[in-house]
Order: sequence, then structure tokens, then C-alpha cells
Amino acid sequence: MAREWTFRRIAPPRGVWRYVAALAIIILSTLVAETIYRTFETDRLSMVFLAGVLVTAVTLGQGPAYFGAAAAFIIYDIYLVEPRFEFTMTSAEDFLVLIVFLAVAMLTGRLAGRVREAQSSAEARARTAGALFRASEEFSASDNEDAVRQALAERIAEAGRGQAVVLYDGRSWSAPPGLSPPEALSDLAGRPVDGGATVREAGWRLRHLRADGAVLGLAVWRLTPTDGRMADNPADDERLVDVLVDMAGAAIARSRLAEEQAEAEARARTEQLRNALLSSISHDLRTPLAAILASATSLREFGDRFDAEVREDLTLTIQEEAERLNRFVGNLLNMTKLESGALTIEGVSFGVAEVVGRVVQRVRRRAGARELVSHFTPDDLAALGDPILTEQALANIVENAVRFAPNGGRIDILGRRDAGRVVIDVIDQGPGVPDDELRMIFEKFYRSPATSTNQQGTGLGLSITRGLVEAMGGEVSARGRGDGRPGLVVSVTLPGAQA
Repeated sequence: MAREWTFRRIAPPRGVWRYVAALAIIILSTLVAETIYRTFETDRLSMVFLAGVLVTAVTLGQGPAYFGAAAAFIIYDIYLVEPRFEFTMTSAEDFLVLIVFLAVAMLTGRLAGRVREAQSSAEARARTAGALFRASEEFSASDNEDAVRQALAERIAEAGRGQAVVLYDGRSWSAPPGLSPPEALSDLAGRPVDGGATVREAGWRLRHLRADGAVLGLAVWRLTPTDGRMADNPADDERLVDVLVDMAGAAIARSRLAEEQAEAEARARTEQLRNALLSSISHDLRTPLAAILASATSLREFGDRFDAEVREDLTLTIQEEAERLNRFVGNLLNMTKLESGALTIEGVSFGVAEVVGRVVQRVRRRAGARELVSHFTPDDLAALGDPILTEQALANIVENAVRFAPNGGRIDILGRRDAGRVVIDVIDQGPGVPDDELRMIFEKFYRSPATSTNQQGTGLGLSITRGLVEAMGGEVSARGRGDGRPGLVVSVTLPGAQA
């Protein structure tokens, strides 16, 4: 069963009941005056009635205060002016006293009533400002259109002490929690609403959510009585709801604009990455293919003119470039498997020195004049994982170090045991990476602006390394050398195994 969305509060009587309450206050004042009259035998009781008129004005307003002043005038004359229980004035002095009393009572009622009305008006303005402020905060904090509509529905229900449903596309809707849409909602949604006007239909109000002339949705709400009474200022509530709807329209327009901007930026980044990837892949494919083609062509056309050493060198070039091409394709395949979750790992114990030796053998020719040095503590250091994937991961790190290390530089590959795990450090003498970029170098396609100007590559190697190592239950990190010299230390940590 749908819950009625209402806000209850203690409100003063309305309509004729305000005058009944005013009469009750004056009668109570009369009883007090009678008690004082009998106790102290004094007829100076006008202040008691003035106090009653003042209370009436403060609590019920000017109209009931005037009525109370007239009632006090009559009762004062009947009950407290000699002869009692007669509405007569035996002297000009009595007449003057009563007239002055009536004038003072009327003036007191008017002034106190105006104070009450000013206070009520200030409270209403404060409530309106508070409602607008809360709505503005909620609309600003909402990160999508649905959240804005939901917030609008709740703000309308609170402001109008009623219920609200916010429509869009004529089908979907947002409403306060526990409130079901009316059965005639679709019929109401189908009715035309002119511009920014609010239309009334069968107790419901309809107003378009608009921004820059575009219709963004339709707000449908109604104001319901509270304890059988309508709100104190229904016109003010109507104006407040109209403002809330317009604010929500602007918020939805901002949300759509932000989403469009985010989509445009995402498309631009995707296009940029696609172009960079295609450019890098084409280079990384062309380079080994060109070397293979040149070496094979030379052997075919001039092989009989070359001595054995040259032919061996060309053959080795073909082999190495083919292996390089194979590693590149393997990286792409591994990236695809990592992205799809199809990479399966069978953890076995393997010797770290053996795997690193194969990595050094693969990279040595490309290292040129750079020195590759490996050292392990202990010598029979063993790790748990996939030796082939570990070799691929380390090869990506060492090749990256070779790419940035200067000619004649040194690259150290150190293995050690740390708290039951195996740590492999690759230390180079390159330019290093700024501290704020250390975590980003393992992101796909990332290349540091400080080091990528004259270097080629897809920016996938270290990203694939991280994926492979983490798939084996390890982790990879990067840091500066820490000895005051330029360079980078990339550490691979794997589960340890018994040698």
C-alpha cells in the first residue's frame, strides 16, 4: 500500500475557529479579572483584558485581535462597570474610560498582530530560503539526471506537504520513497503544458522542466491537506515549487552537458590512444620486419660473396629480429588475455637465476655497449609461478632499462629473499622517472613526457609485466635509485619456493 507523503506540524486554527479561540481567550481573561475583583475588591482590571487582546493578536493575528478587543469592550462594561450585568454607561467618565479602553485594545491588537504577521512572513521566507538552499545543494551534488529528479520529487513533497512525481519520456518516473505514482499518471503526462506555465488538472499541477527552451521532463505534483487543513500559504508553496522545478531543469541541463563533455573527452582520449597505439605498433612491426627482409635479401642475392662470418651475422639478425617480433606479438596476446581474464597460471617452483639468464641472453644483443650484470642471494634462489611468464615480464623490464640507459651504462639484475618472498630488482642508470609518475608507468600506453621524446614503443611492456606478475600472486613497483644517481629501480616480488 502506497504511503502518503505528508509533513505534519502543529498549526494555529484556521477560519472561524480562530475567532472562537479569540473569544475563549477573552472569556479566560474575564475569569481572571473576576477572580482579581473578588479577591482584591478593585475594578482596575483593564490591563487583564488588554493582556488577553495581546495574546490573541500574537497567536491568532489581527482579525481575531479586533474581534477580541470588541468582545473585551462589551464584557468589561457588562461585568466590571457598575451597575454590573448591564450594558450601560452611567456617566461620561465611564463612557470615556470604555472608549479609551477599546481604542487601546484595538491599537494593541493591531500592533501585536503586525508583529506576528511580520514574524510569520520572516519564518516563511527563512523556510523558503532553506528549502531552496537544500535543493541547490542536492541538485549540485547529484551526478546524474535520475538523482536530480529524485531530489526534486522529495523537495516538492516537503515544500508542498503533499506528494510529487517527476516524469520524463512520458514513461519513467521518480518519486519520494514509498510513494506510488497515481493511476492517471500517463494521462496527465500526455497533456500539453504551455511553456513555463503551471497547469492544474484534477487537483494535480503540471510544469515542464526546461532549460534554454528545451523540454527536459515533466513535473507532476499535488498539494494535499495536512490534518484536514491546507498549508498556511498555498500561494507561497506554489511559487516555491515552481522555482524548484526550474532549478531542477537547470541542474538536469548541467548534468547532460557534463555527460556530453565527458563523452567527448573520452572519445578524444580513445582516438588519441588508438592513433598512438597504431603508430607504435606499426613501428614495432616494421623495424624487425625491415631487418629480417634486409638480411634475407642480402643472403639471397649476395650470399656467395659473403664470408662465413658475415653470413652468420645476417642469419643471427634474422633469428633475433624474428624473436623480437614474436615477443611483441606475445605481449599483445598476453594483454588480450589479461583484459579478458583468460590467462591461466600454473604455479611451479623454478630457479630465478635460470630465468634471468634467458632474459639476459635475449636482450644482450640489443644492449650493445651497455653492461648486463646479474647476482643472486642465495645462488639457488627459487620462486613459485610460471617461469615462461616470469621470463616475459622480466624481459619487458630489462628491455625498457636498455632503451633508456646510456651507452656504456650498466644494468644490474639482483635477486634476493625477503620474508619468504623473492624480490628481483632491475636497476638502470637512465634518466629516471619523476616521483609523481612512478605509479603511472605501469598504466597502459603511458610514456613519461620527460623521457619519451626520442624513444619508440607502445607503452604496453610495463603494463603487461604488472598484469603477469599480479596474476602469479606477486607485485611490481618502481622507485628511484636512492643513491643520489639518476636511474630507476623496478622490483618484482613473487612467492618464494624451496630450492
